[in-house]
This record gives sequence, C-alpha cells and structure tokens, in this order.
Amino acid sequence: MKNVNFKKMVRDTIPVIAGYIVLGMGFGIIMKANGYNIWFALAMSLFIYAGSMQYAAISLFTSGTSLLTVALTTLVVNARHLFYGISMVDKYKDAGIRKTYMIFALTDETYSLVCDTNQDTNYCFFVSLLNQFYWILGTVIGSVMGSKISFNTKGIDFALTALFLTVFIEQWIKNKNHFPAVTGVFISIICLIIFGQSNFLIPSMFIIATILLLNMRKEQTLDK
Repeated sequence: MKNVNFKKMVRDTIPVIAGYIVLGMGFGIIMKANGYNIWFALAMSLFIYAGSMQYAAISLFTSGTSLLTVALTTLVVNARHLFYGISMVDKYKDAGIRKTYMIFALTDETYSLVCDTNQDTNYCFFVSLLNQFYWILGTVIGSVMGSKISFNTKGIDFALTALFLTVFIEQWIKNKNHFPAVTGVFISIICLIIFGQSNFLIPSMFIIATILLLNMRKEQTLDK
C-alpha cells in the first residue's frame, strides 16, 4: 500500500503505547478482580474500546445496572467524540470501507495524532489500528496477571489523565499552530468555572468544536 510509513506510525504512537498498555493492564486486572474472565475483558476492549468508560462500566455491571443504563451512560461520558467526529468529516470522506472502523476507533489520544491536516487517510487508519492493538494487548496482559497476582488497584485510572497530558505536550512541541490547543484549554477552564466539574464537558466541547469549525472555514476561504 502506498504512502504507508510504519516506522513513523510506531514512533508517533510511542506515548500511546506506554499509556494504553498500562491502562489496558489496569482494566484487565480490575476485571479479573471482579470475577470477569479474560474473554469478557477482551470482548470489551475489542468491541467497546471506550477507555475510562470501560473502567466505569465495571462498577455499573457489578452493581446490577441495566444494559440500557450502561449504554446511556457511555453515550453521555463519550459525547465529546461527536465533536471530534465533526472535525474529521472532510479528512475521512475518502477512507472508503475503512471509515466505519476509523470513526469507531477515534479515541482522545488517536484524535490528537490524526487531527494533523498533513496526515493522510492511510496514516489515520493504521494509527487507529495500532492504538487499539496496544489497548487490547494491555487488557490481555492485565487479565493474565490478575489471575496470578493480587493488586491494589486504587488510583490506577489516573494514568489515563497522565497519558492525555503527555500526548498534549508532544503535539504542542511538534505543531507550530497552537490555536486549537489554546482554544481547548481556555474554553474548558471558562466552562469549568461557569458549569462546574460535573457539567462542563459537553458545553466546552460544543463551544470548542464551533470555534474550530468557524476557524477552519475562515482558513479555507482565505486559501481560495
């Protein structure tokens, strides 16, 4: 396949490798500690692939929450991905049959890598695939370890926040255009102050997406 530089893709996803394998291991360990076998954990990482929501789903399952409630909770928690998707419509329009998977696999960390306008569709697809592979690999390792060793899992989910910060800093260093990053941080802080910790995510994502879309249209107009 043309224009596929696997070395670059692996190199670009190094921060994600460290984070996703550790986080996947934590998920696998917690799943095993709650009585779920490796196949259940593997199926969640393969077909749900929702990061922090997979952690939250464990407590929902163990408390007897209905599947409908779990599905609705997942939708709310991951609503930000709707706005990620909006910004990738043009970029993914020529992806063909791969587009369905690329939409499914658009996690926070993957988005931070593929949103660069200089990256082509092949790069976006294989980076998405690699990142999910790392998560699945971590899940399997964690499930196996969980069956052999007892762990204190308190605080392990903070690794997700640490991973996001690492990717953010790397993208800041690599890209000269800091407008999207500054916009995201500024709007998030304002919405956090106005709406509070429990309610700021969705309005901040909506405002950020609107500003970035308007800025993108402005840049397209200037280029014509």
